[in-house]
Amino acid sequence: MLEWLLKPLELELMQRALVAAAIAGMICPIVGSYLIVQRLTLLGDVLTHTILPGATLAFWQNQELTWGALASGLLSTLAIYFVRSQAQIPIDAAMALLSSGFFAAGVMLVSLLRLRLDWHSFLFGDILSVSSSDVWRSLIIAALVLLAVVLFYHQLLLLTFDRTTAEAMGLPVRWLETGLMTGTTLTVIASMQTMGVVLVISLLVAPAIAAYLWVKTLHQMMMIGSCLGVIATVVGLYLSYYGNTPSGATIVLCGLGIFGIAWGTAVLRQKIKSQKT
Repeated sequence: MLEWLLKPLELELMQRALVAAAIAGMICPIVGSYLIVQRLTLLGDVLTHTILPGATLAFWQNQELTWGALASGLLSTLAIYFVRSQAQIPIDAAMALLSSGFFAAGVMLVSLLRLRLDWHSFLFGDILSVSSSDVWRSLIIAALVLLAVVLFYHQLLLLTFDRTTAEAMGLPVRWLETGLMTGTTLTVIASMQTMGVVLVISLLVAPAIAAYLWVKTLHQMMMIGSCLGVIATVVGLYLSYYGNTPSGATIVLCGLGIFGIAWGTAVLRQKIKSQKT
């Protein structure tokens, strides 16, 4: 058993991959918890699509993809709220419209600029190719997001469950919402190489929703979800190593497995409780 655990660590690329996976597994459920309780999980999926134009332009200019993806993601969130406020349409409809629009614009840019983009790695991730600089970037982003969550936890908590009271108390609601969108965008970017833009939404949602079935408070949901996220990413990476399977997809299936266990135990607990009453 010990040899099974230590053998992959002999490879430097696996060491970096495990650290990157653990970082993504830790930070994604924390942000995902806010999205779930605010019924904004679709936003995470939207951001995985809308970062493509910015990332494409950054790649074209030989710049860091992070900044282009961040700019594109923030622009899309501002566009969503603008369209919603001006046209008075449901936010989920605005999200769906702009998600497909931004992604189509990104595909068009790749074609017009004749770029050779590694679509497979972009969409599904390539965790074994992460460099030390990638790991450090993910660590810094995760630390910044975590620091913001700690500093503004109570304000975000009030905004999450009682927006009207938050506004009445004079809290900067729009700035808090913008900060949450920024944190979500940064989290997607930090996890992009680990999971790919298509699969990262599952890491935002699956561990957090599993924790949601077990606990009653937001901070417990974030802490337990974060632990479950790390377990899903590390176990998934080991299974992909020994099973020679795609790492991103394997991590997603591990996350879904954890959710399945959480759902099953929650149903069983409810049945036991109903029988006692």
